[in-house]
Amino acid sequence: MIVVADASPLRYLVLIEAADILPALYGRVLTSPVVLAELSRPHTPDAVRQWAATYPDWLQLRRPAGPLYGFPATLGAGECDAIALAEELLADVLLIDDWAGRMEAQRRRVRVQGKLGLIDLAARHGFIDLPAAIARLRQTNFRADEYLFQLILDRDVERGKS
Repeated sequence: MIVVADASPLRYLVLIEAADILPALYGRVLTSPVVLAELSRPHTPDAVRQWAATYPDWLQLRRPAGPLYGFPATLGAGECDAIALAEELLADVLLIDDWAGRMEAQRRRVRVQGKLGLIDLAARHGFIDLPAAIARLRQTNFRADEYLFQLILDRDVERGKS
């Protein structure tokens, strides 16, 4: 399976101490050096910068081979690199949260998954305690509609009943 990650899912999984769900779900994850550099910016939380400085073996860096053409000006360099890499490699999934980035990836026929979906998937496989992960995520600056949080939590309760 080929999985490419943008910065946001990596950042928040590190912040909630759940980055290890990625190798559990996918084995290896690819990202670009540009994305890794975004995780190392001065305004990035210390835990994320430290993780990026000594990133794990399952995270592999790869640059898109071709030039980046046709991306909306609203997308950042990391989103463009991640989408281009996923498109080039015919990735099974691109881990990305940014709405404009998700729309561009889908326009290019790249399947996307955000951090909430990742956490839900990991819970389905028994790799994470979903209520605890959601509670930790709520302590960060990540924002999502309360309906989405509750939907995922309700699904987790239903899974527990079956």
